[in-house]
Amino acid sequence: MRFLNVGHLYETVARFAHAQNNEYPKDAAELPSAYRRAISPLRPFPTRDGAGITISYEDSPWARHCERHGIFEHIFAKATHSDGPTREHWDATVRRAVQHIHDLNPDLGRMVDLMVTDVVVVNSRSDGGGSANTLPGLVVMSPGDWGVPEYAECLVHEGLHTALFVMDLAYAMFNLPPSEMEKEEHRALSAVKIGQKRPLHAAFHAAAVAVPLMYMQHRRGVDTLVSKYTASLRAACRDMRTHRDVFTSYGQLLLDEMSQWAEGDPLDFDYVTRSISSPDYAGYTPAAA
Repeated sequence: MRFLNVGHLYETVARFAHAQNNEYPKDAAELPSAYRRAISPLRPFPTRDGAGITISYEDSPWARHCERHGIFEHIFAKATHSDGPTREHWDATVRRAVQHIHDLNPDLGRMVDLMVTDVVVVNSRSDGGGSANTLPGLVVMSPGDWGVPEYAECLVHEGLHTALFVMDLAYAMFNLPPSEMEKEEHRALSAVKIGQKRPLHAAFHAAAVAVPLMYMQHRRGVDTLVSKYTASLRAACRDMRTHRDVFTSYGQLLLDEMSQWAEGDPLDFDYVTRSISSPDYAGYTPAAA
């Protein structure tokens, strides 16, 4: 599955950086800085120089921006004050979560290292996370009683959303704009909101980001999400394939790879490992405009 492949992601981000700034990173070492320079003009706040995640809280410029513009309102509207020890706990847990991802799969960790530049952590009665294509690199989370694995799953979930946004910018996944895919005739089943239909692009994102979360739990010997989402992921993929003409050739490639895996019984998690790291899924030559 190319959308999980670290080599494909690196190649895509390099193309994205070239399109944005007319620079093409020479190697993987130059990629994080090139990515950060490319996304900075697309955000209200530039990225920090260098690598690593910048962590902030409910009183940060990011939080104030989101509150002003109604972004992640379900999280920020109920955010409460956080004290020093709470923030120290959040900081330490985010760092441990990043290491946990690397321990499960180093290349999955590299995806998070590259795509996630800023994390806003808040106290909220609405536990969960968020990312937005208008705020690339930013992850918002309200962790509640989460442990390290849940922090890690949030970072992977939202990091892959951002990766999919960049892939869509670089190659285009759909033949229709998002506004058209909101229409009833272009809605498809969600793999996560079981039984509900969502706009096709949202349904695809939900299915794609479910795969690494199932994989991470499988690697930990936990089957909660595997049991919960296997049937709904299959149903979502089958429904999305009835809308195959709305996908571009690139989008069809991603959909077909995910659908083939979802039909496995049992699901082949060794294939997910290969998908993340194998050079077989790295290259892609976009069609000429």
